[in-house]
Amino acid sequence: MTRPKILLTNPIDPAGVRVLEQSADVLLAPKSDADTLRRLAADVDGIIVRAQLPGDIFDHAHRLCGVVRHGVGMDMIPVEAATAHGIPVANVPGVNAEAVAEYCVSGMLLVVRRMHLIDRDLRATDWDESRRIADRATELAGRTVGVIGVGSVGTRIAEICHRGFCMRVLGHQRRLDALPAFVEGVSLDALLGESDFVVLACPLTDETRNLIDAQRLARMKPGACLINVARGPIVDEEALVRALREQRLGGAVLDVFANQPLPRDHPLLGMDNVILTPHAAGITTESMRQMSESAARDLLRIIAGERPVNFVNPRVWGAYIARRRTLGLEAAHA
Repeated sequence: MTRPKILLTNPIDPAGVRVLEQSADVLLAPKSDADTLRRLAADVDGIIVRAQLPGDIFDHAHRLCGVVRHGVGMDMIPVEAATAHGIPVANVPGVNAEAVAEYCVSGMLLVVRRMHLIDRDLRATDWDESRRIADRATELAGRTVGVIGVGSVGTRIAEICHRGFCMRVLGHQRRLDALPAFVEGVSLDALLGESDFVVLACPLTDETRNLIDAQRLARMKPGACLINVARGPIVDEEALVRALREQRLGGAVLDVFANQPLPRDHPLLGMDNVILTPHAAGITTESMRQMSESAARDLLRIIAGERPVNFVNPRVWGAYIARRRTLGLEAAHA
């Protein structure tokens, strides 16, 4: 039997590659642009996704059996198109929750202790000048954090803040009755008005796109800090820049942006009340290894005709069984 071929849109941890190579051939895309991915998808049985897939990729993927997101957010995969073609989609939720949660808390600590500014001035000026910045430092204890989207990531953020720093934790999501006991469920307006830190940990959907617009930024507590580890388009970036310039907000910690990579002339790059990272909140040695291994195992399950652990579009299964017959593969498990 011919070994299946797996396409990686981007490199994954070697541990995940080793899992795949036990029973498949692995192809790493030389580039992750739409034309390259369309061309390579025509001859593979599975794709592990770390880059945006073009909306019509499944029109070109005649052998494809499954797609797995190396991560959580599904905005990189046209899921409805996959379902229409009888292709299962899976992801690996929760695997990088610890990494993202620790990132958020480290961002909070940088903001309140002003360590990035102290370090900058210590290198550029002198001891006494940099030490004066610490006069305006504060502490996390007793502050309020509001988490929008209390899933695996949001729950871990809330837990660290509550148990580790004795912070008050507010939460907002569709089902307020499903929040952990140590999280107070509140309306979005209440969360914005009462939180010293507002953390975005929700998925990008039609409902959350531009969720934090100019009006909602104006409702935030004066001097509050916005932390975005979700997706850039959840925030109206131009309105955020204005709020930061006018110092209505105390700062922002941003890992994601409306356009990525962040353009080199973007005004955020010139602001010292913003901490910027290149979509790296979930990237640690541990999380990359776990995400890669989990994605690899779930993709091999799909190709073998088994349901994935984290099935994003389970209603496709009947169509997938029919697709396997068309491809001349053995029947999938019902």
